[in-house]
Amino acid sequence: MHSTLSFSQATTVPTTNDAFHSQSPINLRFCGLRREAFGISILTRSSSGRVRLSTRGCSKRISASTGNNGTPPKSFDYDLIIIGAGVGGHGAALHAVEKGLKTAIIEGDVVGGTCVNRGCVPSKALLAVSGRMRELQSEHHMKALGLQVSAAGYDRQGVADHANNLASKIRSNLTNSMKALGVDILTGFGTIVGPQKVKYGKVGFTDNVVTAKDIIIATGSVPFVPKGIEVDGKTVITSDHALKLEFVPDWIAIVGSGYIGLEFSDVYTALGSEVTFIEALDQLMPGFDPEISKLAQRVLINPRKIDYHTGVFATKITPARDGKPVIIELTDAKTKEHKDTLEVDAALIATGRAPFTNGLGLQNINVVTQRGFVPVDERMRVMDANGNLVPHLYCIGDANGKMMLAHAASAQGISVVEQVTGRDHMLNHLSVPAACFTHPEISMVGLTEPQAREKAEKEGFEISVAKTSFKANTKALAENEGEGLAKLIYRPDNGEILGVLIFGLHAADLIHEASNAIALGTQIQDIKFAVHAHPTLSEVLDELFKSAKVSFGSFLHCSQELLNFYLLRFCDYALIRHKLLLGLES
Repeated sequence: MHSTLSFSQATTVPTTNDAFHSQSPINLRFCGLRREAFGISILTRSSSGRVRLSTRGCSKRISASTGNNGTPPKSFDYDLIIIGAGVGGHGAALHAVEKGLKTAIIEGDVVGGTCVNRGCVPSKALLAVSGRMRELQSEHHMKALGLQVSAAGYDRQGVADHANNLASKIRSNLTNSMKALGVDILTGFGTIVGPQKVKYGKVGFTDNVVTAKDIIIATGSVPFVPKGIEVDGKTVITSDHALKLEFVPDWIAIVGSGYIGLEFSDVYTALGSEVTFIEALDQLMPGFDPEISKLAQRVLINPRKIDYHTGVFATKITPARDGKPVIIELTDAKTKEHKDTLEVDAALIATGRAPFTNGLGLQNINVVTQRGFVPVDERMRVMDANGNLVPHLYCIGDANGKMMLAHAASAQGISVVEQVTGRDHMLNHLSVPAACFTHPEISMVGLTEPQAREKAEKEGFEISVAKTSFKANTKALAENEGEGLAKLIYRPDNGEILGVLIFGLHAADLIHEASNAIALGTQIQDIKFAVHAHPTLSEVLDELFKSAKVSFGSFLHCSQELLNFYLLRFCDYALIRHKLLLGLES
């Protein structure tokens, strides 16, 4: 449920869409927003009865950045053009149509982008298989449940078909949803040729030029392959190739132990492969909270057919050819000296992703990328080489590098649409959850413990940490899946939730209660009173929040703006109730 405030026209943030200047009142939704997004100072009620607020300015200089490309057109083919039809572009397009914008989306490949076709969707199909295989292969697990199963096996092509069919189905659903809502899908590679002007077309065909009042760049990313690594798509592969599951090697090296590497290690070991991790940093899973990482290594790596080399670079990888295996040269990350040579059946390069922004024509509007990423401000507005905002141009998702997650791209796209339709909106990225779909899963939102301690030291406050185990949860024990931990990082002085991390059964589903709490600014002293069904895994979070020790003063802590907000809302409800009673009496 969203709480809304009605603002008088005098206090409305000026909109870039002239059609919205005449609308009054404007509703501003509190969903995943930081208070800074509104620049709220204090709420008051005007003589007319409307809520007014004073604001702190957040203006930035805007530059036309037209160069020699002429002036923007006076009339437009579309209200909004989106370059890229991945999850981010799709989310923006649907929200734009809901807001009444004439919308087009340009796609040079296939609808769905990386996530649907070469990323999170097909990988979850493979992980669903690995999860089933892992259960069936665990004699101890089956025996504990009183089950007896014969030796489990799999059909490689059948598994591959499952992943491919799922991607095709989701791709079709996305395409049909946009067509049904009237979004024009323009086929070809999009290039910005000037302010509010885009050309698109296929190789060998004449380009088409279209104009729009606002443009969103949503071109996503591609696998990053370091220098010295030769990818042949067969024995030295990226995640794009691995998802096709063209063969299951006896021994595969995975370069990188982040989300992608961990998930594929789960798949390959379940299907019978031996895995060797190659990690440049001194520990596996370097991007995770150290405590969660340590537990995950004990459960996901140590008992499985996985070994690892840390603190080394794979400086050269040669594909298998002429009867020879894949050869990997390892170099010490600190001394840069040769350390070892590995010979394996295959190598998966899982060293992250790089923005796909080449050929966008950014030079035509004086925009210079930073390591390939399009520079944007906190509202996804593109900035030119001089640090000025480029009017009517936005960039979302992997292409801007703020948070390389499909759902973050979609949230950013929705935020941009809110802005171009006259409602100031800023996404709180600390409220965006992330998950790794291993067995069991890992999920997180907000800050890790080291990040929280660093922030606390800089800003001068204390933090506390609460933990709870899945071993105390009835549903987890019923599933014979008691291995897991939930961790809460918070401020004991005011109850602010700084971060939540979960390792355990269905952690990716459980994290959203914490994510929504951070997005809505819910404090621990309030969420402690939430009721959870019993017996469910959600009680892991219930116990976690209840175990947090918050000082008594924080129960009385509330900002002046929030007190004003609730007081005025109470007055509004009382007035409505009074009018309804008068109506009934008459």
